[in-house]
Amino acid sequence: MRLRAGIVGLGETWENRHRPALRALSDRFEVRAVCSEVSHLAEQAAREFNATPMDGFRALCCRDDLDVVLILSPEWYGPLPILAACDSGKSVYCGAALDIDDPREASRLKSRVEDSGIAFMAELPRRLAPATIRLKELIATRLGKPKLLFCHRRSTVEPAGTTRKRPSRLCPTMQREMIEQVDWCRYVAGMEPTSVIGISHCSSLVADGDDYQMMSLDFSPGGKIGEGPTAQISCGRYMPGNWPEAVAFRPPAALQVCCERGVAFIDLPSSLTWFDEAGRHMESLESERPVGERMLMHFYRAVTSLLRKTNDLEDAYRALSIVISARESCQSGQRIFLPGDEASS
Repeated sequence: MRLRAGIVGLGETWENRHRPALRALSDRFEVRAVCSEVSHLAEQAAREFNATPMDGFRALCCRDDLDVVLILSPEWYGPLPILAACDSGKSVYCGAALDIDDPREASRLKSRVEDSGIAFMAELPRRLAPATIRLKELIATRLGKPKLLFCHRRSTVEPAGTTRKRPSRLCPTMQREMIEQVDWCRYVAGMEPTSVIGISHCSSLVADGDDYQMMSLDFSPGGKIGEGPTAQISCGRYMPGNWPEAVAFRPPAALQVCCERGVAFIDLPSSLTWFDEAGRHMESLESERPVGERMLMHFYRAVTSLLRKTNDLEDAYRALSIVISARESCQSGQRIFLPGDEASS
């Protein structure tokens, strides 16, 4: 069975993630329509997939010959394409940042998706990276439960007053990065955080304010601070865009996990180095299926399954809620206790 797909937005990962994945999975996805803020990009992608370029996301979502909508770039739309897909009963693959600051708006969007009955998947690629899957295996067999997690992203930034038609590949939105890292740590820890402390640093040199954000997640059961795992998550955009060599200089591991019987370092997407009492172990997982294909296959199964799965929606909403709570903590200077939830697997 092939799912007839409409694409909304062609983001920075189109060329190296989404386009190759859709080509490789042509037996499961048939691209019928493409909509993008830049019309010539939509026309180019439509020609390649023998699809129809569309002028707007609402017209695309209303097409009767589509089963799913793939939202691959935030552009200016925000959550509007998700709402349009809900109205049309189209399942949604959301590869765009959920730039929502109001927890009430996030809750309303979640309720709208739930009420529509559609399948929904937020793109959280770190979960399905080969190195992450292997790390979960090691945690279960060799390394033991995580105690400390350190997750950091360092990228470039365009100075205030600088305009670009399209954002740099190395400069995704701060919120998107924090959401993905929060979800990653939740997944690796295998449990839900119970409290968060947020810190940010503002700079007049950055067009949209913050050049650094950090949060500390406490996973202690029952809110007993310090009795469970702790994750430190940060994202920095303090390197000027014209200093690419500085960004690449001694980059920290994307994720470092200290466990009961060892420590592991991940460099995305497929490099894993871990240590235990036997010494150092290095694993390269380049031969595994690419992350883009893994995510689309996961979405395909969610759409074609007879059972409706809500885990993806819950994970995306939970990560977004934690990022919003971290921002509240930053503003108030206080630890924010998070609502309880069942352990994540």
